[in-house]
Amino acid sequence: MRPAGAVNFMYRIILSLVIFVIGAALLAGGGWLALLGGSWFYIVLGAALVISAALTFRRNPAGLALYGITLLVTLGWSIWEVGFDWWALSARGSLLIMLGVLLLLPPMVQSLHRIDMGSARYNGPSGLLAGSLVVAVLAGVYAMFQMPHDLAGTFADERMSATREIKSVVPDGEWQAYGRTAAGDRYSPLSQITPKNVSNLKVAWTYHTGDIRGPADPGEATYEVTPLMIDNTVYVCTPHNLVIALDAVSGKEKWRFDPHLKQTVKQTTQHLTCRGVAYFDGSPVTSPPAGGAEQPAASAAAPATGAPQAASTEEQRLAASVAEVTTQAAGVPQNVVTGQAKRGDPNPEVDRKDPTTTASIEPSCVKRLITPTSDGRLISISAETGKICPGFGGDDGTINLWANMPNITPGSVYSTSPPVVTDHMVIVGGAVNDNASTTSPSGVIRAFDVNTGALVWNFDSKKPNATAPIANGQTYSENAPNSWSVSSYDQKLGLIYLPMGNQSPDQYGVNRSAEVEKFSSSILALDVNTGKVAWVFQAVHHDLWDMDVPAQPSLVDLTIGGKVVPALVAPTKQGEVYVLNRKTGEPVLPVTEEPAPSGAVKGDATAPTQPVSAISFKPEPLTEKDMWGATPLDQLACRIEFRSLDYKGRYTPPTEKGSIIYPGNFGTFNWGAVAVDPDRQVMFAMPVYLAFTSKLVPRPDQFARVVSKDGEDVFNENFGAPYAAKMGAFLSPLGLPCQSPPWGYVAGVDLTTGKVVYKHVNGTVRDLSPIPLPFKMGVPGIGGPIITKGGVAFLSGTLDYYIRGYDLKTGAEIWRDRLPAGGQATPSTYKGADGRQYIVVVAGGHGSTGTEAGDSIIAYALPNAL
Repeated sequence: MRPAGAVNFMYRIILSLVIFVIGAALLAGGGWLALLGGSWFYIVLGAALVISAALTFRRNPAGLALYGITLLVTLGWSIWEVGFDWWALSARGSLLIMLGVLLLLPPMVQSLHRIDMGSARYNGPSGLLAGSLVVAVLAGVYAMFQMPHDLAGTFADERMSATREIKSVVPDGEWQAYGRTAAGDRYSPLSQITPKNVSNLKVAWTYHTGDIRGPADPGEATYEVTPLMIDNTVYVCTPHNLVIALDAVSGKEKWRFDPHLKQTVKQTTQHLTCRGVAYFDGSPVTSPPAGGAEQPAASAAAPATGAPQAASTEEQRLAASVAEVTTQAAGVPQNVVTGQAKRGDPNPEVDRKDPTTTASIEPSCVKRLITPTSDGRLISISAETGKICPGFGGDDGTINLWANMPNITPGSVYSTSPPVVTDHMVIVGGAVNDNASTTSPSGVIRAFDVNTGALVWNFDSKKPNATAPIANGQTYSENAPNSWSVSSYDQKLGLIYLPMGNQSPDQYGVNRSAEVEKFSSSILALDVNTGKVAWVFQAVHHDLWDMDVPAQPSLVDLTIGGKVVPALVAPTKQGEVYVLNRKTGEPVLPVTEEPAPSGAVKGDATAPTQPVSAISFKPEPLTEKDMWGATPLDQLACRIEFRSLDYKGRYTPPTEKGSIIYPGNFGTFNWGAVAVDPDRQVMFAMPVYLAFTSKLVPRPDQFARVVSKDGEDVFNENFGAPYAAKMGAFLSPLGLPCQSPPWGYVAGVDLTTGKVVYKHVNGTVRDLSPIPLPFKMGVPGIGGPIITKGGVAFLSGTLDYYIRGYDLKTGAEIWRDRLPAGGQATPSTYKGADGRQYIVVVAGGHGSTGTEAGDSIIAYALPNAL
């Protein structure tokens, strides 16, 4: 055999064997899928590939013809299933097209015709295959230019040119709170940047914080901060709770404050982040306090009603077991772990003071920042100097948030979100580690005097009427639902609006009290002066899916039916956006109840219905044809998994078999919330669609690890419950989402009618694929958008590393710039002393999404002020 003939021989043998193996795998997997009640097509496809490979192996050119016919049949079946959706077609056909091209190369054709030298002999069989490839490629090219998932639309010109008078205590050029104002709308009245000139934005300055995710940090060490800008100073915090002040025009550092965290325990701290700091201006004012005349404050020493009952021996043993696990992992002294703080400890218990006492305020502390830390402190520092402001809780300007907490373990409770600051109080919630134990610390919400740090009231959702400050020596209810995200505040109504979470475990609802059932996964309105419940609206009934309300509600006055309604816009993980009357909690836009699946584990039950809003981004139920992969092989694996798991649509309960939860607890919306334009009365949002799986794993006892190993993070163990939870994204064997893209959009909504005006696929696979190709795919994101009066919305949260600008009128992307790391945070905008409007964004990455870590703060501006 001549050398060329030997090469051709080996080429034919190897390629035939590859096709044979792929066909055999499809044939076997197809049989498994058919037995599960799925499609029979993979049996046909696998058999055809096996026969085609056998024919080419035996040097029969009919193998090429059969392969060409198989390719055409697969194309027809694919279009029947998914239409001209390029990404869905690619999963079914790209590998087959690539193999078809290899079959047509000269080494194969020469080998089939026993030609060792010279040109290959292309005839009928090879011509049929070539024609099939042309048809398949043309179909793919046509599909690339289709947008089957886009909803095109435009806000009317009169809506875009609205000129309602929007009153705000925040100067137009500043960004004084997480959502710019206490209303949390993420709207700026600045208009220098417009759709016409946004393409001229350039980097004005870049600053590096120096705070980089380290090997000792938990997986969710993340940059989620929204920068503030007050008095020409930009304020940011970092994952390790450094607070840094920058000149708003130059980006030069003015000062930095280091709280010197006492513990950041990788195995017990689930989140290491800081979404922002709160600002307080104590300058003399003549306006009345929030909610009208100030009410007499409750005595800080007054005993709380309904003192907690003594824990049972079993409960004490469980709490001690959890403390032992986390203490050994952390190496933290026991007196800190149990919360029995002593003077000299990292978090000494604060001395109680009369909240009506006026503290002596240093001149530099008239304007202050209030910052929470991951080791359970709330610290007051000067906005001017970055120095501690003494008298807030003690000489160290610190309140101990572990005071009166039950079952404290390192990293078990902390605050990741900025508190709400009124003219006389600081109200703070907190993050309690999800699904670690049924004896988790309390999710209590507390209000402190903004000057003295004295406790004014506390809302314990298991004892909602006991809002008088808890007595020394008593503890809050363990494992009470918490509020970990950002809250909003209406000064005129004197109400604070809190997004509420759940008690652990999230996936098992037996033995929840009536109070827990009432306040879990809800929007809660409390009287800002007393902590008493004004109203509560539940977003999910008997939540078994970790669908806590994750986002700051946005407060906006809407004109509906000719009347102005004080409204609240609340996005949720499950995709509903509730528009409520913020005075009463009643729906402004209709909310109906729709049937929900049953099938919870023995002893538990699901709610028969779940609330659905007029503004709903709920996903269409998944079907087998929605399964996806890079090749037919992993797509087939996802189909088999889909048929093997429990799935009855949204709100399928977790089971021992395993369930698909869609949308997953990553959320359609998360803490990034939405942006609301109070002038135009529209909303701009970034809905995300990712399916997760949830499996309940029976526990042999209350204390053993079931879903994690010694030395690993204590996540989803649910010590004390009958089940641990095994959770994660619904992924293919190659680590790709099992559901077909797109997974991320931007959308515009008319808030007066609830109509979704446009919805566009958003984001590329530039940073998600091994080869950095900028294909538009619709990628997930976490972080939030902002809207400007100039008619441009900005967003940086997608998992590709870009900040983008969008035309608010149409939702079209009109500008983007490359970031050096993941931008999973919400940007802000302000007017500098030089007259220019700046857009500032954080690019630090997000641990749980796997984006590149960094420490960049980047500001953009037009070259010259207009």
